[in-house]
Amino acid sequence: MAKRPRARDAVLDAFERLLIDVGERAATLDAVAKSSGLSKGGLLYHFPSKEALIAASLERLDHLAASDLAQMAAAPEGAASYFIKASLWSNSPMDHSFLAATRLSAVGHQEARHRLSAMQKQWLIVIGEDVGTAMAKAVLCMGDGLYYNAMWRSGPSGKAEHRPTELNALLAVVGRLKSREHGQEGHPPPRQDQRAEAPC
Repeated sequence: MAKRPRARDAVLDAFERLLIDVGERAATLDAVAKSSGLSKGGLLYHFPSKEALIAASLERLDHLAASDLAQMAAAPEGAASYFIKASLWSNSPMDHSFLAATRLSAVGHQEARHRLSAMQKQWLIVIGEDVGTAMAKAVLCMGDGLYYNAMWRSGPSGKAEHRPTELNALLAVVGRLKSREHGQEGHPPPRQDQRAEAPC
């Protein structure tokens, strides 16, 4: 697969930064062009409208989320523990893409809401295969709390202070949830027929 032009990625990076720092309304095409170092014409060559820019940003999120989900499903420590660890704000491309999408969702962008909802349902399915559907809801809320708590401490563009004590405490809780789900003999109970809706 051919690599995307660097200029195109620079525009998407700039758009995400503006969404995170100043919000959707202020993330105009002019502001994106200035932040990315491109001319307005150069930006329009890649993205003829703001909606095209939003669509590309959400497509980027799809690719990052799919890669992250595959890693979660294959994680040797289990999907639940992986999700908790991945919930720490680390300034990763996934962090920025996800937070930019939440900024769009917050102002009523329906496609962004749809993508975020779909991601959450996929997380629940994969985590549920590790600890059970009911426990997956609790794990999802733990991860959300860890993520947003780190955001409040550091700001949306900063690097969160990682606190191993807090992380280890949550991982210990996940371990207990998994033990309860699998029972003393280590065998999981029968699978529930229905999937859970997003709890948080």
